[in-house]
Amino acid sequence: MVVRRPHIVAVLAIDPVVGFDLTIPPTVLGAATTADGTKLYDTRVCGLGGPIKAGAGFTMIPDHGPEALAEADTVIIPGTYIAQPRHEGTLPDDLIAALATIRPGTRIASICTGAFVLGAAGYLDGRPATTHWARAEMFRAVYPDVKLDEDRLFIDDGDILTSAGLAAGVDLCLHLIRRDFGSEVANRAARHCVVAPWRDGGQSQFIERAVPDEGSEGTAPTRAWILHRLADEISLPAMAAHSRMSVRTFSRRFKAETGQSPGTWLLQQRVRHACHLLETTDLSVERVAEEAGLGTAASLRHHLRSGLGVSPLAYRKTFRAG
Repeated sequence: MVVRRPHIVAVLAIDPVVGFDLTIPPTVLGAATTADGTKLYDTRVCGLGGPIKAGAGFTMIPDHGPEALAEADTVIIPGTYIAQPRHEGTLPDDLIAALATIRPGTRIASICTGAFVLGAAGYLDGRPATTHWARAEMFRAVYPDVKLDEDRLFIDDGDILTSAGLAAGVDLCLHLIRRDFGSEVANRAARHCVVAPWRDGGQSQFIERAVPDEGSEGTAPTRAWILHRLADEISLPAMAAHSRMSVRTFSRRFKAETGQSPGTWLLQQRVRHACHLLETTDLSVERVAEEAGLGTAASLRHHLRSGLGVSPLAYRKTFRAG
């Protein structure tokens, strides 16, 4: 009988770490076992040396140092509040040195704002990635070459994986188990952790609907104007006219400010408004589609399925209070 060694996972805690994120890999991956209870992962929490503060109000001392990175089959970087990668796109020297010890071919993943570290290290250049929706604008400003999609719970790009904020790290870890050892093992780990083995939908379901400041410059006043008229037909020339710009200038400014084309942004806002109506009203699906400017119930169903992976009724059932 061939005894397979456990898959070694190094979880790199970067001071100050997001405490919740840090506990997810050891907990979820630690629940991945064979039918007879043999653990399939050897998960090692490591740091760069010394105690590490967590944003949740405690300090922890990892069992391992940075040498664990060189031995790992998978490296996971949980969310962190470290300033350099968030604001400057750089990393401190000790973190650069630690990441340099990761063996070629090692799978690397991030949870939440851990994506900023991967971005600063150059792992995400030209690749799809996600992070916490509330940090998407900040991320785009620092790492414009990354194909950021904040609507996704996680993105698997082969040897590099990223997840959205906080609890999306559970989805990522279950995906890793499913990818490494199959659905049966992943489902067993999910049952042990008392979580859903698979969550329908995406991070869009949790994104707050922020209204731009009408007094701002650029395209923000027009975006605020649009958000009050989503049920109406709104053409690109009408948007540009409201901003008192040519269509070409407006489109360029809009993309620079939002990271999206006007048409893509408008569709996203309509879908989000439809979700808001599903959560907060008893309107029929047909009426929700009309009020959101999506036209028909069939159109609403199509966009929710393609964007969130759920039907309107399933969305309402999940997110409607009571």
